[in-house]
Amino acid sequence: MAKPKAPRRTLDSYTVKHINKTIKAGDCVLMRPSDPAKPSYVARIERIESDGRGANVRVHVRWYYRPEESIGGRRQFHGSKEVFLSDHYDIQSADTIEGKCMVHSFKSYTKLDAVGNEDFFCRFEYNSSTGAFNPDRVAVYCKCEMPYNPDDLMVQCEGCSDWFHPACIEMTAEEAKRLDHFFCEGCSSEGQKKLQNSHATSRQPDTKVETKRRRR
Repeated sequence: MAKPKAPRRTLDSYTVKHINKTIKAGDCVLMRPSDPAKPSYVARIERIESDGRGANVRVHVRWYYRPEESIGGRRQFHGSKEVFLSDHYDIQSADTIEGKCMVHSFKSYTKLDAVGNEDFFCRFEYNSSTGAFNPDRVAVYCKCEMPYNPDDLMVQCEGCSDWFHPACIEMTAEEAKRLDHFFCEGCSSEGQKKLQNSHATSRQPDTKVETKRRRR
């Protein structure tokens, strides 16, 4: 008679030997894609389990989707490090983990001084069957009425506090970086704009210009 299989047990943590990193439930990880030409998959660990001998460790994960993996694909306002928390769950071998990563909230990501290869952000949950997003609406900015992309440089109006892309206000990025004060078309008359949208030789510390996140 064959021996019954030992029951699988849940682990509080597990050290992935080939990367020398310890993982636990709630951690975000990079996982090896089936196609080597594709970037690593991003997932959140829900549970870690092993067989009775401590071998054959498997991780229960919830996948993050990149914009290009979603129905409709990548759009202009999607950041280069943006991912969506999906409703797609899976079980994978712990051996497919390539490294640990960090998925920040959108607000936390925009406050990073520098963005590393392991930094991502999430502002939407994604239904992989219907292509629906939650929330289904986000704030829009500028004359183009697009959601904020943290990769893009924007300048803030001192009147209405709205943010604008330099190209949408007929300005180059370099001109926007040198702004001392900025008032949008709706907050200033044509006669005042030349005085109010003035440039300084160097940007003042309190000038409200958001620049592209720096990469480590």
